[in-house]
Amino acid sequence: MTPTLIERTIPSSGERLPVLGLGTFGAFDVPPRSSAADALQDVIDLFDRRGGRVVDSSPMYGDSESVVGLLRTTRTGQAAGTDAAGPDPMFIATKVWTQGARAGIAQMERSMQRLRAPRIDLMQVHNLVDVDTHLATLEAWKQEGRIRYIGITHYHGGAFAALEKVMRTRPIDFVQFNYHALDREAEQRLLPAAADTGTAVLVNRPLGQGELVRRMQGRPLPAWAARAGYRSWAQLALAFVIAHPAVTCVIPATGDAAHLADNFDAASIATDRPAPDAALARRIAQAIAAA
Repeated sequence: MTPTLIERTIPSSGERLPVLGLGTFGAFDVPPRSSAADALQDVIDLFDRRGGRVVDSSPMYGDSESVVGLLRTTRTGQAAGTDAAGPDPMFIATKVWTQGARAGIAQMERSMQRLRAPRIDLMQVHNLVDVDTHLATLEAWKQEGRIRYIGITHYHGGAFAALEKVMRTRPIDFVQFNYHALDREAEQRLLPAAADTGTAVLVNRPLGQGELVRRMQGRPLPAWAARAGYRSWAQLALAFVIAHPAVTCVIPATGDAAHLADNFDAASIATDRPAPDAALARRIAQAIAAA
């Protein structure tokens, strides 16, 4: 059986998304027209071939937006000036990260230029900076069709109460936060709140910024993991996150095509690899915690 990428539904619209996306923090912060950016074309091409859609960036990620914009238009033929540019299924997510309505509008318009996207699929208020001001702008932009979805983000458990408050009081389509097998605070309130409110969930730092892989380096995979079709600790760590039914898409950042291929295998169903479930998540968490 050919591996099939798992999909999840955006609750507010019913649109389906692949459960594996691509983060760009660090990995895509390279000069836009350079050999380093050219090397990332292999990553974007593989992402497209394997059925990936969600690419998440931010104006705080250096040149990442510009690099994504260059690579996505090169892939569709637009950068070469062809008339028959291919379809672009990429789901572009970025963020607003500044104080004040006018500054926020200017920053978001600059992001659209860098990403070469006349419309952004998901615009998120990054780390809840001036959240009420920017949400008012985003609600208007959504009505105007300049964006498709509204989101909020944070990377630290100390902000989870504030994230939950916004989710329960404002019309939010997406929430993005950190969650992995050694950082499970989101299970207490945020993941249940997302299920309660019909909010799609993007998970950042699913490998603990590499901490999980470093922790397990040199340790053999449990026999049960190999029997379940997993070939690396990184795959198990991603499977742990994907197993939670409230998670819509996990967005590990990578600029390495081999790592991306490994990630896709973790997010796919195959003959020897059923969809991750709660029982598998418990075994993964126990194995990682015991290391």
